[in-house]
Amino acid sequence: MASKILYNGDRNVAGKWIPELNRAIAAKGVDAEIVTTSTEPEAIKYIVHSPRGDVSDFSPFTGLVAVFGLWAGVEEIVGNPTLKVPLSKMVDSSLTEGMVEYVVAHVLRIHLGTDFHVLNQDGVWRRDQTLPPFLARQRTVLILGLGALGTACLKALSILNFQVSGWSRTPKTIDGASTYSGADGLDRALARADFVVLLLPSTADTRNVLDSRRFALMKKGASIINPGRGTLIEDAALLDSLDNGRLASATLDVFWEEPLPPSHRYWSHPKVTVTPHIASETRPETASLSIAENVRRAESGEELLHLVDRIRGY
Repeated sequence: MASKILYNGDRNVAGKWIPELNRAIAAKGVDAEIVTTSTEPEAIKYIVHSPRGDVSDFSPFTGLVAVFGLWAGVEEIVGNPTLKVPLSKMVDSSLTEGMVEYVVAHVLRIHLGTDFHVLNQDGVWRRDQTLPPFLARQRTVLILGLGALGTACLKALSILNFQVSGWSRTPKTIDGASTYSGADGLDRALARADFVVLLLPSTADTRNVLDSRRFALMKKGASIINPGRGTLIEDAALLDSLDNGRLASATLDVFWEEPLPPSHRYWSHPKVTVTPHIASETRPETASLSIAENVRRAESGEELLHLVDRIRGY
């Protein structure tokens, strides 16, 4: 009998996901059926899940073996008390590529100062000849979070000749990069960085990891880029640091409240660039391959990939 897999994601894009999931699972030689409703929850063996799906209570799914996340972040499900089975997060090559492109683009945008010229197309020939601009090798980019996304961004920026450093909760070694760990390590890394890119998960330990104390430690004129999670930044402290000149700019893709309210000061602040949570998307054609491999592993009794540590929260 075919194993039943429930697609519990955004119904508006189900038409894109279902064919790709079917194709990827068939290519793995797994006998499985994708369904979009749970009229017989006890028959569901696996759930492909995003927070935009209809199901949030997993207790009726008595035959459930595993849940496969469609998003890299799992903060909206990891603490769900009804989820008793293994949970895997999405690690996908296209998701990583998209994040690398976003981070590199915005680091270069700020590094080269292109906004000034793009926004001043008024016939005035503006050229500061007092000093040559910085080269990439003269600037340090710090990546907070050295998972798949953070490591890939760090390596891409290194190729462009930026000095690169990274911070993670536990010690890691990456060729060509300075790496830090622990609270003291974070303080030291922040003090040396011209750009700080946040790619940490949202957990109790990372909430407001950049607060007023840590903003005060940062190099004067540094810039923040946050395509990770909105909960990583204390908003009031960031605005204060921009207002008092400690920080030069902030590029923000994620927020405590989404969509970002029209009245929020980020929209009007001259040193803030807002993007609407578009840094990187999960693409069905490649993400389905990741899910299909985990279905195959589960059916074969093998260890699942990208399992979430429920205690650590990611």
